[in-house]
Amino acid sequence: MLDVKGSIDNLSTTVTRHFAHIKNQHEFIRAWAVQFELAYTDFRVIEMALQLSGDAQHPLLVEFAAAYDAVYKYEYAFAGGGLEGFNQQFGNQIDDYEKAKDHLLEVIEKVKAVD
Repeated sequence: MLDVKGSIDNLSTTVTRHFAHIKNQHEFIRAWAVQFELAYTDFRVIEMALQLSGDAQHPLLVEFAAAYDAVYKYEYAFAGGGLEGFNQQFGNQIDDYEKAKDHLLEVIEKVKAVD
């Protein structure tokens, strides 16, 4: 697999920080939006590396994409509507968001293990 260690580390850090930011009810800031966009780029780099790894990594690719999408919906709500928008859509689902974040981090660990 292509060397995507930097993207893996960035994505892991960003989803962890973004969850904490939202859980702690911090307001939307521009830096958060920039990190959100960069995390999407990191996701796409990792996704492409898994695609190029061949059929053997297809199940991991599918799992990774689904895990990212599960987190993305929460982050997108915050990016698009700020704290108020997030709370309107998902304010009562912070535990589900945390589970999605934790699952993505578990899948990222599987991606790290790919040669």
